[in-house]
Amino acid sequence: MRSQTIFTRGAELVVDDAGRDEPALIFLHYWGGSARTWGTVASQLPSSIRKIAINQRGWGGSQALDGRYGLEALADDVIDTVEALGIGRYVVVGHSMGGKVAQILAGRRPHGLAGLVLIAPAPPTPMQVPAEVRAGMLASYQSREGVLQALDVLVGAVLDDTQREQVIQDTLRGDAEAKRSWPEQGMIADVSAALTGLDLPVEIILAERDPIEREAALRPIFAECLPQATLSTIPDVGHLVPLEAPHAVASACERAFASMS
Repeated sequence: MRSQTIFTRGAELVVDDAGRDEPALIFLHYWGGSARTWGTVASQLPSSIRKIAINQRGWGGSQALDGRYGLEALADDVIDTVEALGIGRYVVVGHSMGGKVAQILAGRRPHGLAGLVLIAPAPPTPMQVPAEVRAGMLASYQSREGVLQALDVLVGAVLDDTQREQVIQDTLRGDAEAKRSWPEQGMIADVSAALTGLDLPVEIILAERDPIEREAALRPIFAECLPQATLSTIPDVGHLVPLEAPHAVASACERAFASMS
């Protein structure tokens, strides 16, 4: 994938881009990730499919020029990236925080959006995580040791040394404000009202061993907020699904592409 810099209304984004066919797949990473999170997934997709992985503001070298790191700003960046790249139709693939950004985007009904693939997504309703736990999450992102401890909790399958080092580097590289924004604001934001009546294909992939986005909690929420969604669960996998089970994610992306192309 080739990297390029895109200036949106409020940010300077580093975006990875490859392929040509539409609908394009636009990948949005988790809190602490980067465009690199999707590297193995992208490599397992046909070369003809256009794949665009956005380093969201504050991560992977992307910067907020206007000081905004909230979810609405991240959704703005997706719309601006689509326009800058001249994309006519696209499917958004969002993981965790990126999944909530994808839902906000869908709630706006932007022209050209053809579907969603949500991977271990944060729900559209506020996450029931106590403030002290959210503060602990933020604290863990400040040091290598903290990230390693978080990995031990998040991951259900084994990551190799290269993957673990990638997660550590991506997390520590994040902007301080980007690190704060998700646990302090994004996790408790309620964006569910905008999804009412949404007529859009949605595939949701959950992870059996996910300690953050738990299947038992998410299924009833999405049944109410996105009743048209197809839900499936990957066994023996934790929260970092794109790294732990890239083949399953790539297969979901191919299904979405095939049904909408």
